[in-house]
Amino acid sequence: MNGMYCCSYARFAVRAGVVAAVVGLVLFAAVSLAGAQTSGAETTFTKDVLPILQRACQQCHRPGSVAPMSLLTYAEVRPWARAIRDKTAQREMPPWYIERNVGVRAFKEDPSLSDDEIATIGRWVAAGAPRGNPADAPPPIELASLDDWRIGTPEWIVELPEEQTIGAVDADRWLNIWADSRLTEDRYIKAVETKPSPGAYPVVHHVATSMLWEEEDGEEGGGFLNEYAMGKNGDIFPDGTGRLIRAGTQIRFNMHYSSVGEEIKDRTRVGFQFYPAGHVPERVLISRHVGDSFDTLDIRAGEDNARSDGYYVLPEPTQVTGFQPHMHIRGDRMCVEAIYPSGRIETLSCTGHNFGWHIVYNYADHEAPLLPAGTILHVIGWHNNTASNRYNPDPKNWVGFGNRSIDDMSFAWMSFFHMPQDDYERRLEERGRSTND
Repeated sequence: MNGMYCCSYARFAVRAGVVAAVVGLVLFAAVSLAGAQTSGAETTFTKDVLPILQRACQQCHRPGSVAPMSLLTYAEVRPWARAIRDKTAQREMPPWYIERNVGVRAFKEDPSLSDDEIATIGRWVAAGAPRGNPADAPPPIELASLDDWRIGTPEWIVELPEEQTIGAVDADRWLNIWADSRLTEDRYIKAVETKPSPGAYPVVHHVATSMLWEEEDGEEGGGFLNEYAMGKNGDIFPDGTGRLIRAGTQIRFNMHYSSVGEEIKDRTRVGFQFYPAGHVPERVLISRHVGDSFDTLDIRAGEDNARSDGYYVLPEPTQVTGFQPHMHIRGDRMCVEAIYPSGRIETLSCTGHNFGWHIVYNYADHEAPLLPAGTILHVIGWHNNTASNRYNPDPKNWVGFGNRSIDDMSFAWMSFFHMPQDDYERRLEERGRSTND
């Protein structure tokens, strides 16, 4: 990993863009909704809109969280009514950029709105954003603590050995910090999540954790563990899959800190859920870069739809469990497709890209792609290096691969597990197919 997730400039640009959008939308919404009448409206906030916000918005849109405004009450929501309508209609909010008409359609923890929910918000705004009868409102939902773990209370936690202080105006810092796992026996991981300290989220741009241990023959073992970035959930592995962590493992925290104008302290930690001691899951879950284009990324000045291609060959029959694009501030869109041994090509997923949100799209188990040995995963990225990209620092410059956010990248994090041929054929048969290559 070695500091490959960077981007102080992107963080500044995204923050500046959000502030500008917030100010503009407040003024627009306030003027447009002034004097709106509420009588006779069938679609109301309390009966129709509030349940949608509770399901898909309020966990982030509440005091102290990452969103720029709270959406808990009618008084908080009403000034944003038109902005909410526009952002949801364009599917910019909630952040979920997967293209719904391409490839796999079913995902775990999908927060996106249905067409009916978007239409409901539209009707509510058209009616003047009426509040409705307070008695129609559902009870407030119980919001998770901002420091709650998405994987549930961890069974084991490893934290940075020492607290880190990020000054108000420090230069960006990339650090590799090692910590002892303190494990005295081998265990298989069922879920893992990396979290900054409470209140330190603004300064922690990314954390990439990995494992290192010594094998009996003296060789080193280990590998990738988990990644944290804004928008990233914890990794909860599919039933029957896991990742080994050995006794005596050292955990490497690859940290990127970025100052935000005030001194903040951090002691990032990684939490684990394990299978019972001695239990060996059926399959080992692998997470890795797929389709790296380090040497071929070539984005000319002023170029839109600059395309890059990368490939990875699956050596065994495989079930793919998750897809996460990784690009920098000029990233615009990414697709991953399967090129079968027969030559047939199938698109697995396409997604838009927003560098402010590092989202993992975890496939629902019944639709997770099943791919034969020899399948090529083809990752296609598109970048926008024009002035139409509002976060672009300089469309007049060529851009290639690099760790800084003013450089760029194009690859996908893919999670998957291999299986024997007979297991692969059985899984295909359970889905009503005898072959897919």
